[in-house]
Amino acid sequence: MESSNFSHFRDSHPDTNLDLSEKAAHLFKVLVEEYLEDGEPVSSSTVAKKSRYSVSSATVRNNMARLQELGLVSSPHTSAGRIPTQHGLRFFVDGLISYEPLDRNAERHVWDELSRDQSTQDLLESASHLLSEVTQLAGLVTVPREEQISLRQVEFLQLTGRQVLVILIVNEREVQNRVIETSRAYTDVELRQAANYINDAFAGRSLEAIRTGVLDSMSQDKAQINAMLQRAFDIASKTFVESEHDFVVSGESNLVSFTSSSVKIKQLLEAFESKSSIVHLLDACIEGEGVRLFIGQESGYEPFEDYSLITAPYEVKGKVAGVLGVIGPTRMSYQKVVPLVDVTSRVLGHVIERS
Repeated sequence: MESSNFSHFRDSHPDTNLDLSEKAAHLFKVLVEEYLEDGEPVSSSTVAKKSRYSVSSATVRNNMARLQELGLVSSPHTSAGRIPTQHGLRFFVDGLISYEPLDRNAERHVWDELSRDQSTQDLLESASHLLSEVTQLAGLVTVPREEQISLRQVEFLQLTGRQVLVILIVNEREVQNRVIETSRAYTDVELRQAANYINDAFAGRSLEAIRTGVLDSMSQDKAQINAMLQRAFDIASKTFVESEHDFVVSGESNLVSFTSSSVKIKQLLEAFESKSSIVHLLDACIEGEGVRLFIGQESGYEPFEDYSLITAPYEVKGKVAGVLGVIGPTRMSYQKVVPLVDVTSRVLGHVIERS
């Protein structure tokens, strides 16, 4: 496995460089690990018992008071124990976790699941299902950017009136269907002529190149082209419009059990259903390098304020094609999920490029 890129967590959050003694940092680490394991407030006696130092509960309480002053832990009103704050979790994942590579069996499982003969769409669904299945959380994978999608063939079929069914064959065998509405009704002959022209002129080009380059050029020369080319331009301009960056998700229902608020559950499920805000968040993740981690409110997205998002971009032919990740509660097992997301992103990019 290639070396993992986790170090930038620290670079992205310099405010977590706190001046803690080695003992205080260790006691805090023990508290967080216990909390992530059980999800319950952790008592000073438990921290003292689990610590590698020989310390009393009173010593632990004094250290916990200091950690609370720094905003790393809080004490729920209903318990004498303490829990890490979101700020504390950030400090933990930035500097106190030792991330280990995915073990050989787990990495082989990723390769086996994603190397099966399947279309790109099925591959994306397999990747999101894999992430969800292994973590028991929600797995997300965005579809490849349009510069990674090449046109092989297009066909137009008349529906009713000005509606036309577009059948796109891209990247060798992937089939996409779209319904467009043209400026006027076209005959079957006109649609066939337009498809023949587009296939002859643009097959092999990316959808992005067709839209931004070829169509712009055709638009500028609109007055000088003949009627057949004008029809092809009209239909192509509706076919190759910029589409919203979509994603596939698996296991979103797994997140419901982590909150008892019916309002928050409704917000969360509506977020997955509408997709637009999540797409915006995932697109922002594409711009980063390596694994990225947003804890709670760091995402800037209200439905995720009690959840963490771990993402990594996947590359095809040396260029970022999309992003995948896992959404789970802020008390998820980061040391297990981060390596899984890292490996899955690398394998997915490799398999798409190879196919």
